[in-house]
Amino acid sequence: MRNEIILLVLILALLIFEIFTKPNQKKHIINIAVGLFFIHTVIGFFPIGESSLFGGSFRTTGLIHFYKSVLNIGVLIILLQSADWLRNKVAHFNKIPEFFILLFSSLLGMNFMISSGDFLLFYLGLELSTLPLVALIAYDSFNQQSTEAGIKLILSAALASAISLFGIGMLYATGGSLYFEVIAQNLQSSNLAILGMVFFFSGLAFKISLAPFHFWTADVYEGAPIGIASYLSVISKGAAIFILMAILFSVLPILSEAWKLVVYILAITTMFTGNLFAIRQKNMKRYLAYSSIAQAGFMMMGIINAEELGVATVVYFVLVYVFSNLGAFGVVQAISSQTGKENMDDYTGLYRTNPKLALILLLSLFSLAGIPPLAGFFGKFFLYTAAASKGYYLLVFLAVVNVTISLYYYLLPVRVMFLRKSDDAIPYFKSKLMMRAGLVIAVLGIFVLGLYSPLYNYIVELSAGVL
Repeated sequence: MRNEIILLVLILALLIFEIFTKPNQKKHIINIAVGLFFIHTVIGFFPIGESSLFGGSFRTTGLIHFYKSVLNIGVLIILLQSADWLRNKVAHFNKIPEFFILLFSSLLGMNFMISSGDFLLFYLGLELSTLPLVALIAYDSFNQQSTEAGIKLILSAALASAISLFGIGMLYATGGSLYFEVIAQNLQSSNLAILGMVFFFSGLAFKISLAPFHFWTADVYEGAPIGIASYLSVISKGAAIFILMAILFSVLPILSEAWKLVVYILAITTMFTGNLFAIRQKNMKRYLAYSSIAQAGFMMMGIINAEELGVATVVYFVLVYVFSNLGAFGVVQAISSQTGKENMDDYTGLYRTNPKLALILLLSLFSLAGIPPLAGFFGKFFLYTAAASKGYYLLVFLAVVNVTISLYYYLLPVRVMFLRKSDDAIPYFKSKLMMRAGLVIAVLGIFVLGLYSPLYNYIVELSAGVL
């Protein structure tokens, strides 16, 4: 529980800072919180042995520990990219410490969810990860869109949690226990078990934004602060993908024929829905929201493999997705913090005034599109391999069709930035140090993951024997 204990200590430390710090000095909490979380991220890379606590309710393996480190890197980048927004906007309302406390509490819930060995801890982690996010999405309380986004998420999340809990109840009735290992041993394929699996899957599909459970996504992303939208897109989605994969593979293998059909259908509908709707978007946050929906559809291709190869490809793709998506969101946040502009047309001629930001956005979008030699190409290639190894050739073909569609809309901002001229282009500006650091980390990740193959081999080794 090293990750969880350190996070809890960080939350308590921030509470103490909040109590004893004068209002005019609370800006310093930004540097303190980011510095402490950086130390936490570094500590997360120190190896830890496999263990279990509380009778198997909480478990840690090499793969789980590595995945938590991946999420920590993503959160660190988000904190670096959000620092200017916190100083320039949130500081006026004296709400800086609460931002970090809520964000770390949500991450703590995701860690519990990932390490859960029974449905009780899983559900507690799910709720702990979701409720702070509602407050964070509505954090800009003087913005009507932000408040509406928070209301939309809490209503949708409550319904999704209820559906998922109902499915857990059915699995408990048929498996005779809340513990994953006991359910895996006792569960028999029956209509009630399949119905429970469908309800449980539906609740997590909402969190992952799989079609047709995606309707909340674009509105919430548009209304939320950009840093929180990127957190939803990367960290929240990544945690839900991992625990869904773990439960399907190790707890519900006897129902694999049923859930593979569900995964197959949702993968196709999600890819087409995300890609086709992204073409129409003009607001960059909505544009990236539908892009993230499409990427979730690609992730399903690894889950349908249901073997160690599927686990490794999904984990690797999520790692690639963290850097690629946060690179794009970081540029959007840098421009929004400086100018308040968030529409695609506002980026006209950006390369001539801010060439570095334009190049970072280009690299991030090309990685999301899967263009070699960037990391996104290898992430998608391994997903194709995982699906094709099980004979899902039609799914692979439809995925290639979707990549072709995505190439079109990922090139739309590139055309606007590089090929169009404007007399009213965004003027040159220089981002603050933390924002630049967040963008540099994202770009380095895009290149390193694409060129450094031993990392994928390491993930494959961690995935061996997890099923």
